Amino acid sequence: MKKKYIVSAIAALVLVGGIVTYTALGDYMGNNIEVESVMDRTETAATAGEESSEETATAPVSAEEVNGNWEIASGSKVYWSVTTSKETVNFVNEGVTGTWTVDVNNPEATAGEGIVDMNVLDSGNSQRDSHVKERTDLLQIAEFPEAKFVTNSFSELPTEWTNGTAVPVTIEGTLTVKGIEKNVVFESEVMYQDGQLLLSGETVVTFADFGMQSPHAIVLETENELTVQLELVLEKS
Repeated sequence: MKKKYIVSAIAALVLVGGIVTYTALGDYMGNNIEVESVMDRTETAATAGEESSEETATAPVSAEEVNGNWEIASGSKVYWSVTTSKETVNFVNEGVTGTWTVDVNNPEATAGEGIVDMNVLDSGNSQRDSHVKERTDLLQIAEFPEAKFVTNSFSELPTEWTNGTAVPVTIEGTLTVKGIEKNVVFESEVMYQDGQLLLSGETVVTFADFGMQSPHAIVLETENELTVQLELVLEKS
């Protein structure tokens, strides 16, 4: 009887230990960050002021209101997402700065750049973040603390805009990570809303594009592709 009790106790400890280990692995390797699109601000604004939002949401916007110099403002984020054999893991970066110039009548005069401080990259797990930032076969931020995106061209922008209405735009540019440049295309949407420009765009690159190795783990396989998502709030400078 005593022997059976001991065996049962050991089995219980093993089970509890397994649950704790699985939970710890889930926290370390799982996703802790949800992607938030700046385009969702329109829904929030409409809910906050339903009575007055209908007129404002459909108000025409002049080219003069859209044209000009803009700065990347608070609320802007860049997401870096990698798919593992378990799920997609997101990293978010809120350290984004830069300037944009918009001219809806002349796409060639429209240009922008964004600089991302890789020191503040966050996956919701500080141990994992340190691993990704410090390894020489990954970001190696001690030597390469910034990533950068510079636009090369924009698809044609409409000359007539409506407040709160998104328009599609294709942005071609150069993404630099670890000092390595890669030509990319961001399939995007841009919206003028209440004096701000909101831009949401996505592109797919690989770890190898920037001299990095896909971060495989013992229990997880990681795809080589990396999704980069811009969620930018621009304000007139």
